[in-house]
Amino acid sequence: MKLTILGGGGFRVPLVYGALLTDRGEGRVTEVVLHDLDDSRLYAVARVLAEQAAIVPDAPKVTATTDLDEALRGADFVFSAIRVGGLEGRANDERVALAEGVLGQETVGAGGIAYGLRTVPVAVDIAQRVARLAPDAWVINFTNPAGLVTEAMSRHLGDRVIGICDSPVGLGRRIAKVLGANPREAFIDYVGLNHLGWVRGLRVAGRDELPRLLADPDLLGSFEEGKLFGTDWLQSLGAIPNEYLHYYYFNRETVRAYREVEKTRGAFLRDQQARFYDEMKRPDASALTAWDRTRAEREATYMSENRETAGAGERDADDLSGGYEKVALALMRAIARDERTTLILNVRNQGALSVLDADAVIEVPCLVDANGAHPVAVDPLPDHATGLVCAVKGVEREVLAAAESGSRATAVKAFALHPLVDSVNVARRLVEGYTEVHPGLAYLK
Repeated sequence: MKLTILGGGGFRVPLVYGALLTDRGEGRVTEVVLHDLDDSRLYAVARVLAEQAAIVPDAPKVTATTDLDEALRGADFVFSAIRVGGLEGRANDERVALAEGVLGQETVGAGGIAYGLRTVPVAVDIAQRVARLAPDAWVINFTNPAGLVTEAMSRHLGDRVIGICDSPVGLGRRIAKVLGANPREAFIDYVGLNHLGWVRGLRVAGRDELPRLLADPDLLGSFEEGKLFGTDWLQSLGAIPNEYLHYYYFNRETVRAYREVEKTRGAFLRDQQARFYDEMKRPDASALTAWDRTRAEREATYMSENRETAGAGERDADDLSGGYEKVALALMRAIARDERTTLILNVRNQGALSVLDADAVIEVPCLVDANGAHPVAVDPLPDHATGLVCAVKGVEREVLAAAESGSRATAVKAFALHPLVDSVNVARRLVEGYTEVHPGLAYLK
């Protein structure tokens, strides 16, 4: 079975390959094709993968190419993890937004809109090529903003594109652990959009254990989200929000913290990864050792500004292992082998969440089998969550409309309507600032 990884020179690709190395069953991936526009990054990642494979018998064969059509032909699965504009683009997204006093995070608020406007045209081109060159392939999208990009691709691929994210997985795992439950045996009642969802229940053997957690302040404050949001707020919500909702619930504090740091997250990762890729130019360097060291630093500093604002301290060691690669592998196995499972995924709504239309991509538990991912019908959200989900989905639709039409006015509308951008004038200045620093937004007229 052939897996094509778009963004194959990306730093986290070894996580995906490492997961593949643990899969020894029938119908496993035997060929991995890395595609990237940057030869040097492909070379660096291929070195890491070679060291990973060195101790594993019959490891999947790895090839690399800068030719997109060549990479896609004959693929059974396509894993998309591209970053249009690179980390320099992410750093610019943050800088332009923070100069206007609004959030520049890569998926939330102004930064997420700018990233989406750059990425959607490229993602649509990829979807059209997949439909033409590999019509039977399943596309697994991790490219951010994941829900928005998945919805853009679904307009050309239908349900054969599925978005994944590691945030709900990590959240469910942490809740199950603190309740003394096995995450594999628990059903996580999670619903929302990508990076905008809530856990409303955790059922073990048919019993919802979440009320027990919410009723115990000590237990509730013992894990990441309890420390990040505070036990009183979680009890008021009656649910456990995805960590990215910290940007909404504590927006002023977060923006202030981001403006005070020496480097934004994007600038930090840009410089950190530049050092890694430079080190990979030395033939005597151990690629896997350098990658492991860089990854550990990356994970330990994740959302550090938010945790500092909340006084949450350092991340627990158990939260530093990622998880999206495990979701990707479980998804591929379920489809390729009909190994039925339940995963939280980004898929077309199809009536699962009544407040949104059938084509809106949402993030919910899905039953997965050889025919793809089927969203589980969920109870309506409370009013406060419904309002936020509908507002952000409305913004995503304006981003898609702007990307399709090239309308600058529609792009301004997308920024202005976002709950974290509080002024039409600010929205206009954001579009002006982003089009100045991003060549990829030259299409907006």
